[in-house]
Amino acid sequence: MIVSNGSGSVAAGGSVPVSFGAALRFWSLLGWISFGGPAGQIAIMHRELVERRRWIDEDRFLHALNYCMLLPGPEAQQLATYVGWLLHGTAGGIAAGVLFVLPSVFILLGLSYLYAAYGTTASITGVLWGFKPVVVAIVAAALLRLGRSALRRRIDWGIAAAAFGAIYFFEIPFPLIILLAGLAGWAASRRRPLPAAPGDPNPPAPAAATSARAGGGAARPQWDRARFRARAARVSWIGAALWLAPLAALAAWRGGDSLHVQAYRFFTQAALVTFGGAYAVLSYVTQAAVSTYGWISHAEAIDGLALAETTPGPLIMVVQFVGFLAGWHHAEGMQPWASGVLGAAVTSYVTFLPCFLFIFLGAPAIEALRGQRRLRAALGSVTAAVVGVILNLALVFGAAVIWPHGLEGGPDGAALALGAAAFLPLRRWPLGVPWVVVGGGLIGLGRALWLG
Repeated sequence: MIVSNGSGSVAAGGSVPVSFGAALRFWSLLGWISFGGPAGQIAIMHRELVERRRWIDEDRFLHALNYCMLLPGPEAQQLATYVGWLLHGTAGGIAAGVLFVLPSVFILLGLSYLYAAYGTTASITGVLWGFKPVVVAIVAAALLRLGRSALRRRIDWGIAAAAFGAIYFFEIPFPLIILLAGLAGWAASRRRPLPAAPGDPNPPAPAAATSARAGGGAARPQWDRARFRARAARVSWIGAALWLAPLAALAAWRGGDSLHVQAYRFFTQAALVTFGGAYAVLSYVTQAAVSTYGWISHAEAIDGLALAETTPGPLIMVVQFVGFLAGWHHAEGMQPWASGVLGAAVTSYVTFLPCFLFIFLGAPAIEALRGQRRLRAALGSVTAAVVGVILNLALVFGAAVIWPHGLEGGPDGAALALGAAAFLPLRRWPLGVPWVVVGGGLIGLGRALWLG
């Protein structure tokens, strides 16, 4: 819920008020330093928003994260949109969501052109090498902090361990893990009460209580079915118009059977039906783009994921790379670069448009029902499962960075030292993540220049 302090700035959950201008500056910066996929991006937001700036409290952050983990699409970008909406309403959500992805749009667009035109991105390898150990440190520090906050019950520890084992040893799909965790939390709430989170201004309330007080002295919005239904209809109509108008213009310009119209429809479908992050998206997109449409090759799809993993922003940006190459290879009367840029723009637009709609449709209801004991228990168990999934990501990503040639090849001593050096200030000192990330990039650049 949003609480006005009477001076043009707002606070979420009784935390430090923040002006819209200060939030814009932060969201603008976040898009440039969001490395490491969802685990690293969530870690950065938790440290900066909850711990360092105190713009949102721990419980509200985890509540938003729980909801975003249930949605298709990039959960970190949706989390930024949710927090932006909490702080400054619809304008804040749009600003946060757009600025989170905008830098990666332009960076990956440039890299896609270099890849298509010259077939190499070796010139930036050094800087990107320096980012990776820092991201491992960020994820490890976030894992400790989130685990301490989220694992408050014995069942939470069990769910986290089960989630880790399911994804690490048995490769069970991520959406199924989240669904089972939520059901376990829901069932457990019927037998025992859910403990309040430390510092939670909205402890779990009985089902009949609908007017619990939030920080700042304002009442939590009650569940008004008619009001929420009207708002959902309004958001849905706006979303439909934002989807249909560009499609109609594109069909009138390029033709209904053109590559760009096909991409518009296909990547809309991909954004709506794919769960489990960029790897699940890549599997689905690769099958269609390679086998069904013949837009790209398997090797190009893998190269696109590698580029997306080493640039800021959501890993789902790999679909923009696919859209660019599809346009480059099938220009249909345009210059290859122009067709590629149009393909990238179409792909990014339809990929992220549903993300905003999911937040603006669902977040108000999720906030209004935040005091419901069973819903809170189910979402809390989702967070516990996320801790186990983040542990899996930390181990997999850490192994790839520290042991790039496998255990037989031995560790990369320089990467290990850089990761350890980054972990200490993240855990012990109030040094901002941007400085640590920039420092890692500069060290990587210096290393590349030294090695020649």
